[in-house]
Amino acid sequence: MVNVAVFCGASSGRRPVYTQAASDLGHWLVKRQDQLIYGGSRVGLMGTIADTVLENGGRVVGVMTEFLNQREPAHAGLSDLVMVDSMAERKSKMIELADVFIALPGGPGTLEEMSEVISWARIGQQDGPCIFYNVAGYYDLLQQFLAHMVEEGFLTQVDFEKYLFTDSLTEMATFIATYQPPKIREY
Repeated sequence: MVNVAVFCGASSGRRPVYTQAASDLGHWLVKRQDQLIYGGSRVGLMGTIADTVLENGGRVVGVMTEFLNQREPAHAGLSDLVMVDSMAERKSKMIELADVFIALPGGPGTLEEMSEVISWARIGQQDGPCIFYNVAGYYDLLQQFLAHMVEEGFLTQVDFEKYLFTDSLTEMATFIATYQPPKIREY
């Protein structure tokens, strides 16, 4: 079983295609017999993917802070719920538990979580694949910005090629199966 951290919005966004993608990803995880690691919420895209995995017999581990649980209660049907004290601990715990990292559409929190996963890979603190589920071109501008970092000398082309931007679950599966972690950055 592969532990897959999915970072995504506690909102569903404005377009139904995002909710459909969360459901599709949930079905894909169950079919692969992977375990979902996510932020623990029952709302938005987080709720959709958790519901899909659970309704189809999969395992879901939520990682939630106590203060968020006061505002957006944790999903009641999780296989396991890990409570932590801070957002930094939440992210750190999710990274610790996961083998693969996928971003569905989301807001600044999703971007911040994936940025840390990418950064940690470059310095040898995590070695899992980083995938942006590029539903309806949601992450096109981020992909362009990372390419700009390469052009400006702040990111290597080799490291840039370690991140996948795709809307294909088949391409994700191939990327995961053939992934080689980046070499630890040397200064």
